[in-house]
Amino acid sequence: MPSKFIVAALSLALGLTHGGYGLAADEPPAKPIAKRLAARAASSEDLLARTVFQALVGEFALQRGDAKLGSDAWTDLAQRTRDPKVIARATEVAGFARQYDRALELSKLWIEVEPNSTQAKQTQSSLLVMTNRLEDLAPQLTALLEQDKANLGSNLLHMNRMLTRVSDKKAAQALIDRIAAPYDSLPEAHFAMAQAASNANDNLRALNETEKALQLRPDWEMAALARAQLQARQSGKTAIDSLSEFVSNNAAARDARLTLARLLIAEKRYSEARQHFDRLIKDNPDSPEVIYPVAMLALQQGDTTTGRKQLEHLLSTDFPDKSTIHFFLGQLDQEQKKPEMALEHFRQVTGGEQYIAARSRAAQILLQQGKSEEARELLHNTRGGTVAERTQLTLAESQLLREAGRHNDAYIVLDSALSTQPDNPELLYEAGLTAERIGKPELLETHIKHLLAIKPDHAHALNALGYSWAERNVRLPEAHDLIAKALSLAPEDPFIMDSMGWVLYRQGKLAEALQTLERAYKIKADPEIAAHLGEILWTLDRKDEARRILKEAAKANPDNEVLAGAVKKYLP
Repeated sequence: MPSKFIVAALSLALGLTHGGYGLAADEPPAKPIAKRLAARAASSEDLLARTVFQALVGEFALQRGDAKLGSDAWTDLAQRTRDPKVIARATEVAGFARQYDRALELSKLWIEVEPNSTQAKQTQSSLLVMTNRLEDLAPQLTALLEQDKANLGSNLLHMNRMLTRVSDKKAAQALIDRIAAPYDSLPEAHFAMAQAASNANDNLRALNETEKALQLRPDWEMAALARAQLQARQSGKTAIDSLSEFVSNNAAARDARLTLARLLIAEKRYSEARQHFDRLIKDNPDSPEVIYPVAMLALQQGDTTTGRKQLEHLLSTDFPDKSTIHFFLGQLDQEQKKPEMALEHFRQVTGGEQYIAARSRAAQILLQQGKSEEARELLHNTRGGTVAERTQLTLAESQLLREAGRHNDAYIVLDSALSTQPDNPELLYEAGLTAERIGKPELLETHIKHLLAIKPDHAHALNALGYSWAERNVRLPEAHDLIAKALSLAPEDPFIMDSMGWVLYRQGKLAEALQTLERAYKIKADPEIAAHLGEILWTLDRKDEARRILKEAAKANPDNEVLAGAVKKYLP
């Protein structure tokens, strides 16, 4: 089927053939009328053939990817016919061919032929932007604004979008100032100047112009939001105060109230944020943009009842990411010991950022239900789209096997993955830890040293190797140095503190070891830290304290192997 541009060319050609060719008043009747009409018909047929042929050449060249030939054909046709539709197409094709100077010349011809065409002027303005000729753009934009006084405000707001491609933001700001200044009684003019200033990182000017816009139109929500955004760059409190005042005067301003609530969350003022969210829910009970942050805030505050209610409500709305909602609902069910319901939600996570995590959690549930092979099959049937996702699947499968007590199989899975990703830090780290669990510390050293060659400041890798040596009571000075470096990189990590306490214990520095382990246990009452702390207390003959810590930890963590070993040793 011929394109609309070929049809236009055909129409033009037919117009040349059948229209505007009457007898001139002063034409002498030297030839019979029949001969004159026949000669003119032949001439028109030649013109029609040339026009159709050239239009076809231009379009077929474009279809075959020859933009230059297509542009040449259409440009010649535009210059010969001076038809505005043909010129418009020629201008478009020249732009497509990145012949911007030619496109600009064609746009001038277009305006010459059709001086009142808004489309022609808009096209020329866009081309001036693309060719970075801002000095020629001001008259064009001014003319466009004057030509459409009925939409002056919205056109002023559109100017910055037109200049998005301009790399010199200061020049763009100067242009907007020049064009908008005559309309300083309009809030849109000040807002346009504020946007241009913000784009040029002139934040003080942007803020001043936004304030002027709001003085002219105090209930303008878009300006209030822009002002708060600018203020938040310097002070969250200032932004909150200005939006609070605006919302108190404009109670129905949904977006402003929503932004205010989010700013309050960022400042950890949760109870105030909750009040605004409650109002938003009341006014917008079915708005996903409101329901989702309300649900997240409720969950963050531990209000699982409200969180669940809002998440379930989201499933009945047009919220686009239902997978995320199912993931959070699955988490809630898992935490509340409802594995079947959790599994159902996790199975409905079909994509997105939570997809791999949901499949991994579903596999964990199946494992806990004694369906280890079904769990592994679920992971095997999950296809990761990226290297990171495939890595997460491998880690999930290895964890699954470890929890099933199949440490050797877990190592095989990790080692197999390393054959295709030998420098993957996550795989190297997990392979090292798993190797030690199967009694192959030499493999731990191989993997962790490889990892440290890639990432010398990997705190957990430094800690893993240092702890391995400390646990085996070998190379203690080196172990201490590794753990000390890890602790300098992560000074508040309780597990690295535990390693430091343990290596100090191995070195006979009991007082330092005790102090370090007590600090670690205060941060996190982990069962392995409890086991180490209990052993040191026992060694220091503080047996009652050792018994208390070991018993409490064993009660809370009955299945931990390291803790069980300490209990068996000291509390037979």
